[in-house]
Amino acid sequence: MQILGGTYKGRKIRSSSSLAIRPCSSRVKKSLFDMLTARMDFEGVSVLDLFAGFGSLGFEALSRGAQSVCFVDQHVDALKAMKATALQLALHDRVKIVNSDVLAFLGRTTGQFDLLFCDPPYSWPDYERLIEKMFASTLLSQDGLVLMEHSAHLDFSHSPFYSFHRDYGMTRVTFFQH
Repeated sequence: MQILGGTYKGRKIRSSSSLAIRPCSSRVKKSLFDMLTARMDFEGVSVLDLFAGFGSLGFEALSRGAQSVCFVDQHVDALKAMKATALQLALHDRVKIVNSDVLAFLGRTTGQFDLLFCDPPYSWPDYERLIEKMFASTLLSQDGLVLMEHSAHLDFSHSPFYSFHRDYGMTRVTFFQH
């Protein structure tokens, strides 16, 4: 796994052999960041990376100019890998790594973010509640975007926050906005 663009292009993102963590594929990540780059300027953007895994999406955003990233995950291997990558890239002052259940974190955080990545396990039992929690507070800035990666068989077009989606084989990324 490596960073595909920006200041840290080509630099490695630490990972582990844990099968419990499914990183975003390079093909999906490249497509997402091509779309995002056409829609927004990353300079000064505050990012929240939920179910962060090894932090591939958040580190990509930092490489492209994001001001800060808050990573949330509860897998020990993932937390160690993200910390190692942040230190290796000298980004520790722009990164916050939170060891927490995502729903618990969403219930207590007071931060506000411009871009939110959410990549829960495909077997996540309650996507509707997750979407509701992400939009129930001032978590997302008024012009902010949420990108949720999930199984292509799930459809969230009925959500009042739904914007559009892209399919990549068995993977779907749904974009949400206020």
